[in-house]
Amino acid sequence: MASTVERYGWAVVMGILIVLAIPWFLWGVDRVVLGLPLWLWWHIGWMLLASVVFRQFTRRAWGIWIVETGGEAA
Repeated sequence: MASTVERYGWAVVMGILIVLAIPWFLWGVDRVVLGLPLWLWWHIGWMLLASVVFRQFTRRAWGIWIVETGGEAA
């Protein structure tokens, strides 16, 4: 099972992903890169990063805050 540090580390990582989901700093920017708006590239990159993080989460820490160390529901 995940240690306390790892549990809170995953919470921080998920919080950062949530904060970065909407590119507030790109509002009003009309720059186009390779035929797509820059904000759309941000979302493509964010979705790729989020999927890699979620894959690692499911392999390492699935069930934290839900299942206790002994396998019983929290």
